[in-house]
Amino acid sequence: MAPDAPHELVVVGAGAAGLWAAARAAELGRRVLLLEKTPRTGTKVLASGGTRCNLTTTLGPDEAARLFGPRGERFLRPAFRALPPRAVRARFEQLGVPTVEAPLEKVFPASQRARDVRDALERWALGAGVELRLAAGVRGLERAGEAWRLALADGESLLARRLLLCPGGKSYARTGTTGDGYAWLATLGLPLVEPVPALVPLVSPAPWVHALAGIALQDVTVRLRGPEREELGARARPVVFTHQGLSGPGAMDLAEPVAREEALARRERRAPRAHALLLDLLPGWTREALRAELLALAAAPGAPQLAGALASRTELARRLVERALAHAGLAPELRANALARPARHALVEALKALAVPVTGTRGFELAEVTAGGLALEALDARTLRVNGLPELWAFGELIDVQGPIGGLNFQAAFATAELAARSAAGA
Repeated sequence: MAPDAPHELVVVGAGAAGLWAAARAAELGRRVLLLEKTPRTGTKVLASGGTRCNLTTTLGPDEAARLFGPRGERFLRPAFRALPPRAVRARFEQLGVPTVEAPLEKVFPASQRARDVRDALERWALGAGVELRLAAGVRGLERAGEAWRLALADGESLLARRLLLCPGGKSYARTGTTGDGYAWLATLGLPLVEPVPALVPLVSPAPWVHALAGIALQDVTVRLRGPEREELGARARPVVFTHQGLSGPGAMDLAEPVAREEALARRERRAPRAHALLLDLLPGWTREALRAELLALAAAPGAPQLAGALASRTELARRLVERALAHAGLAPELRANALARPARHALVEALKALAVPVTGTRGFELAEVTAGGLALEALDARTLRVNGLPELWAFGELIDVQGPIGGLNFQAAFATAELAARSAAGA
């Protein structure tokens, strides 16, 4: 190829989305150059799911899309219908990676090894004829006549007739996703939604929360209440108390509004306003059933101590029951028969809506994905083409779409990559 001859199709970023897009475009007949700034492909894939890689979901395409919220659902519907979760699993089966289902609609490689997922994607791309260049970071890009010019970190410049951008967001920066793509988009005048950490553990200022560190709740319903007491979301997923606050999918899935308030407070140089996570510690119990149980304990022989009796009956950790008692203004040594009616009501509410104050997140270093990025109105949802700019596509974590924990963000990465590859290949 002559020095200034443009490459037919260049993909920037060899993560999950980039590997899929490069492989599919090559499979559809295009000559593809895949650029990756780190020394290996799929670094974030290797780190995902505790190195097990929850690569998609057992949900159907429409049900999965709904979990991205109204905007995300509308945008992702074409991609999820073009490449539904079952098709992702079928593709990995073809690539030699059988999958297995797990609780909470999760899908893992049968080997339980993320490396098998990354290796399969890389083998697929190389086998399809993709030219892969590692340690090839991109500094910037611009339109150059009928092509795109990319300035590489080593000083080289190359041209691309068709350019696919999927360099990731800012989460897990140690894997190479340091938000480089946002600056490129800004120089092109494209609208950006401020990137903030998402699917990230939350920070609580309350010492009593830190004292419960290590307690994990598998069966819990979580609601996020905003600073104005507005409800911002709810999830029925596990929660873990930590020395800093709360982790686990139930808390992390609701982190984005907290992160946005945190970012706003930083810009305005003030303390973040507190949100609250309301934990229904006993979602399988109605309030009426709990009140009946407390009355039964009050009538039990020997006047049992309330904390121990409730912990035994509900299978909650005793420390957590004692915290609910404290929330209701009751002493941990209180006897069941000493519980007056107003106190009984307060205790039921503490068990059904334990309020945990949260004022921040653990940041991008512990975030599983980035919320924000290229605004969805800048894209054609049917092709992932960037509106108004010729031969440019953007997808994966670079764009402003993110879902909860459970393989959904990998599903979005693969599905948007599929549409971009088909469009760029002219399929």
